Amino acid sequence: MKLEDLADLRFSYDVVGSTRYDETPEGYHRLEHRARIGGGSEVFARAGEALLNWRMHRAAGVPTTATDTPPMIGTNTLGRLGAGILVGRLRTLSPLGALGLPVPCRVVWTVDEPDRIGFAYGTLEGHPASGEESFVVTRESDGVYFTVRAYSRPATWYTHLAGPATRKGQQYAARRYVNALERLSTP
Repeated sequence: MKLEDLADLRFSYDVVGSTRYDETPEGYHRLEHRARIGGGSEVFARAGEALLNWRMHRAAGVPTTATDTPPMIGTNTLGRLGAGILVGRLRTLSPLGALGLPVPCRVVWTVDEPDRIGFAYGTLEGHPASGEESFVVTRESDGVYFTVRAYSRPATWYTHLAGPATRKGQQYAARRYVNALERLSTP
């Protein structure tokens, strides 16, 4: 699968945009991971830049290409789940890091406010899961926070078979995203 193949794909779920309103559709598993990644305007600016330039995804071990940088509604993304997410830096040491399971998505909403920046994307046909995931950086009185919020359910035979292990994998990926963004936003 290539990035240009995504233009004609449809979403693999019906409740597009629900992460924006903190709603979890019936029949989906919810994930929310929120962490303080630092404090101050510089951390906020650096975190927003790393998020909107797809550096956070790559630093977390999910090589990602996109039709637009920064993301906007309708941006198609193609990530790869593989050895990079499991062992981190291995992807930078081996050409095998570019291989992996394709995870096609499309951006469904964005936010760019003085104290809040981020976006959400939804899964497209061919993604192993069905659902939506949002990534939002906020500047609050006691620090800068990063929240990963998702709802999903299996979309393939192998994610059905994996059951709870799939959700554990999603929690692991959320922690990697937070750790990566914290590293990238530290002055």
